[in-house]
Amino acid sequence: MSQASKLALVKEMIESAESNLRSAKQVLNELVGTSGKSIYTKLAQELAPNQSDDGETKVVEGVFNGEFMTAKDKKDYPVPANYASKSKLVPGDVLKLTIKEDGSFLYKQIGPVERKRVIGTLTYEDGQYKVIASAKAYKVLLASVTYFKAEVGDKITLVIPAIEDSEWGSIENVLPKETEELELD
Repeated sequence: MSQASKLALVKEMIESAESNLRSAKQVLNELVGTSGKSIYTKLAQELAPNQSDDGETKVVEGVFNGEFMTAKDKKDYPVPANYASKSKLVPGDVLKLTIKEDGSFLYKQIGPVERKRVIGTLTYEDGQYKVIASAKAYKVLLASVTYFKAEVGDKITLVIPAIEDSEWGSIENVLPKETEELELD
């Protein structure tokens, strides 16, 4: 079998596997009947009442869901992608948001969730960067991809919640590329 036909076969196998994973994930979500957001809304509900308003600032605590902080009142507050990326936030982390009198938002991570690391490959599909690791596609923030100057195909060290299944992960590092030269037939 020639190298070109082997490459075509591998590409076809990968596309089939990705399609099967998407289908399996959809069926699983239908069976479980929950979306990622509802898990973090439930976690936010378990937080102690902590909203305060002293006339100048308002403090709200919530749970990070990969893109937003979901508060006890079920409102989603936007978390700046640069902050989430720099802080390597993962879904389940508890955040405190201080809303100042001038309307500015100040976030602070106050309760990191237990984490684990996996190694995967960076991909891009459906307008979203993802890391395929442990037979799952984890969404990652564009801010992380650009900060690390990662490219599709790079090997990535990804930080994910240790206990909960998550759609999101945080890029910790881009592993160095192999320096081997490919030999052509």
